[in-house]
Amino acid sequence: MANTFVTLFRRRDLLEECTAWLDKHGYQVTSLDAAAWSSEGDLLRGIGAALDFPDYYGRSLEAFNDCFGDVASYADYGIAPEATGLVLVFTDFDTFAAAHPESAQTVLDIIADNARQAALFGRRVMCLVHSSDPQIEFAPVGAMSVMWNHAEGLAASRRTD
Repeated sequence: MANTFVTLFRRRDLLEECTAWLDKHGYQVTSLDAAAWSSEGDLLRGIGAALDFPDYYGRSLEAFNDCFGDVASYADYGIAPEATGLVLVFTDFDTFAAAHPESAQTVLDIIADNARQAALFGRRVMCLVHSSDPQIEFAPVGAMSVMWNHAEGLAASRRTD
């Protein structure tokens, strides 16, 4: 979180090592398979169900921003009260992003913006994004760049042989 609230991973083993550490340290790790989403609606339903959004959740990007803001800043729902923080994990996000680049970018931006605001309330929220595409890039989110994790920061470390 020191550099960005949204971090990219290509290697699943590295992602699993990171999420295991976070889980061991009391974070609520909520994983979602982005490859299963064929539309923006699927993404919004999937996240809403995983975070137990209320019945009035409108399943639009604006409604997602509102409800995720409640989760991030107030922990009214979607996160266990005893959790150190919330970690959203999107696996195979490149599959969704290739088909719906604007929605993918907007969702990451909403998460990053709300994570920054949550920090003002002493809450920890982050998003870990798995991509099989080692060249995937996103525009800055939450006024911060989306960066590769420390171990895969150099392009050479993301190559598959």
